[in-house]
Parts: sequence; C-alpha cells; structure tokens
Amino acid sequence: MTDSDTPEPVKIIPGVPRALSPLVRRICAPNPGVFTGPGTNTYLVGIDEIAVIDPGPEDDSHLEAVSGCGGDRIRWILCTHTHPDHAPGTKALAAATGAEVLAFDARDGLVIDRELGDGDKVTATEFRLTAIHTPGHASNHLCFHLEEERMLFTGDHIMQGSTVVIKPPDGHMATYLDSLAKIRKIPRLRTLAPGHGLVIEKPREVIDYYLSHRAEREEKVLAAVGDGGPATLADLVPVVYADVDSERHHIAEHSLLAHLIKLAEDGKVSGDAEDKEAKWAVT
Repeated sequence: MTDSDTPEPVKIIPGVPRALSPLVRRICAPNPGVFTGPGTNTYLVGIDEIAVIDPGPEDDSHLEAVSGCGGDRIRWILCTHTHPDHAPGTKALAAATGAEVLAFDARDGLVIDRELGDGDKVTATEFRLTAIHTPGHASNHLCFHLEEERMLFTGDHIMQGSTVVIKPPDGHMATYLDSLAKIRKIPRLRTLAPGHGLVIEKPREVIDYYLSHRAEREEKVLAAVGDGGPATLADLVPVVYADVDSERHHIAEHSLLAHLIKLAEDGKVSGDAEDKEAKWAVT
C-alpha cells in the first residue's frame, strides 16, 4: 500500500454523532483545549434503551445533539467523574429526558439519583455496563466496561494522544498507578473509548506504555532532586519535563508534585506538598 492509499485518521467533528460499533455512538462537545484535546466525548450506549456516558459541559448545542440522537430512549446518565468538562451538562440532560443520574458520588454540583460502586452494573435489554472504580486522576473516577463489545469507557483515566494530568490533592499518583494495573487485568479487552480523542486499539499495549511512562518520569524526578540538591517545583519542572513545551510547564507542575508526593510516601524524598515554594530533598 502506498502513502496515497493509506486512509487518513478519522476526524472528530463536534456535534456530529458517529457510530463506533453496533451499540455505541460518540458525540464530541465543542470545548477543545489544552486539557480536552478536540473536546469532551459523550457516548450513547444502546439502541432501544440508551445510557449516556459523560454529558460534558453545559453547552446547549451539545446537549441538543445528544438529546436529538437518543430521544426518549435515554434511560441513564453515567458520569465518569465530576470535573467541569465531563459532568455539568448532566442537570439539563436529565431534565430534558427524565433519565436516572448515576455516579460514584454527588460532588462539585452534581446531583445524582444513585451511587455506583466498584462492580455495580447498569443492565439494559441489549447490554450491561459494569462500573470500575479507578481513582487517581480524581478520587471519584469510574470507568465503564461494556461487556458485549469488550470496550472500556475510560473518561480521563486514559486519553488518546496524551498522558493524564494528576493534580493533588484529589489526584494521587500511587492510587492512579494501582488503578491502571487494575484495568489491565480486565480479560479480553478489545478497545478503550476515552473521554478525549479517538477510540484506542490494543488496550494492554497502551496501559503498559502509561505505566512505563510514569515509572520513567518518576526516575527523572528522583534523579533531578538528587542532582540538584534541595529544589522547588519551579527548579525541578524544566529539568524533569525538558521534553515538554515550556508553555505547558505550569500544567506539568501538577503531575510533578504528584510524583514527589509518591516518592515521599515511599520514603525516598522529603518536602512539604502544601507549600509551593518548599524545597524537596533526597532522604
């Protein structure tokens, strides 16, 4: 096959429903950005009965597209977590459809009808979704496993095209790594449907990359603290994240702090996580 014969990657067009499988459609919200990529993905699962996963931001055009696609068949609204690019649209969508709202907990303005814990299921006539508690990016984060298609809806636990920012104190690096290892054990998983970006093939390879990337970054953090002596976040971020555009160093600083907290919990460094100007040192 020549380069000219190679199909171009599918583009994500906000507001336009795209069928990903017999049971799943995706509608991207018009909120592109540094944290959201092309925008937040809202997924509609089912045909006769529909579960909406992550309504996204409170945007009228997006919610109209979701309502128009699912109509009166929308029975459930599921939120992976309560960050502002994933959950605020829930209230208006629930009011328009009468759907039951389910999430790990009620937080950040999200009002729910039922809590979902690890292993809880949403069962429809055509499918079953299993909630998997995956804290780390957010302590109330859930992934949803669509057993019929061996697809995992990952919210912000895994994103296509980038790694995930871990922002303390609600974000926690060691917990995040444990959650990655947890979903790696799901048998026969075929695809990942992330909160941002395209469907991800070869799930185990991507999860292994995430784990190895974090391990390598942790080694860089420990080496930078050791080589530079007691150092602040501002001292460390350009060294540890030399491979990242400097315009994004203020974002990388969150994950850097998360790595430092993990290293402190492991007894390898010391520092004050609540003081941005604190100096970190090898123990």
